Amino acid sequence: MRWRGGRRSSNIEDRRGQKVGGRLLGGGIGTIVLVLVAMYFGVDPTFLIQGTQSTGGASTSGSQPTAEDLKNDPMADMISVVMADTEDVWNAIFSSQGQQYREPTLVLFSGATRSACGLGQAAMGPFYCPADQKAYIDLSFYQDMRTRFKAPGDFAQAYVLAHEVGHHVQNLLGISSEVRRMQQGRGKAEVNQLSVQLELQADCLAGVWANRADKARSILESGDVEEALNAASAIGDDRLQRQSQGRVVPESFTHGTSEQRQRWFRAGLASGDPDNCDTFGAARL
Repeated sequence: MRWRGGRRSSNIEDRRGQKVGGRLLGGGIGTIVLVLVAMYFGVDPTFLIQGTQSTGGASTSGSQPTAEDLKNDPMADMISVVMADTEDVWNAIFSSQGQQYREPTLVLFSGATRSACGLGQAAMGPFYCPADQKAYIDLSFYQDMRTRFKAPGDFAQAYVLAHEVGHHVQNLLGISSEVRRMQQGRGKAEVNQLSVQLELQADCLAGVWANRADKARSILESGDVEEALNAASAIGDDRLQRQSQGRVVPESFTHGTSEQRQRWFRAGLASGDPDNCDTFGAARL
């Protein structure tokens, strides 16, 4: 991925090295939530922690890394450039539709950190909190991608961040809140199906970002798309369930199969058009 030379985002909050106390998610279901989210990274945590208590209200603040900080930290530097690319892409898309894009903040943390959605931990993987419009990531997760998920590569890492920004776009457009409304009073299978549709749409929106960013800055190199598709495959519900429990339970899917995640990312990548990401009206997921 050609990321060097791109501008750096100013919406980066560095909390790495900060200590956080308190109980996880404030309640007894915290451990269960961690297990679920650890299996399926990229989840909007509000779908899992509804009804739990927050741990301290407002999120902990951190510093904004300087150019010198980023220069000395290649991983954070790359992520900052990807974040800036998402800002440029979504600002342009929203502007073309007569809307204003509110840029999210990316929080870098180590171990654990507070958010308006509760206490996040590295084991949860990257997540987006709609309550404070921030995406959270412990950069050590990318080591897990290489080892646990067998999904190495800088563009695979960029795909993960673009997926979280996709959740931010859904939040701004009111899609996330509408899905939560639709989930109320539904059975578990229906709730899970709506979650799958939301996650696949975020994958598609990540593809839209890749298409637009490549047209603007020619970021894609040989093998990059394959890196992202490999990452999408590695985190499919069917593959994760087969690895963790030896069997697949489709009605318990929350993010979609490997094939679905790859296909919807490809749909966004091929078109660069968010209108082609309507997973809720699609005849086939």
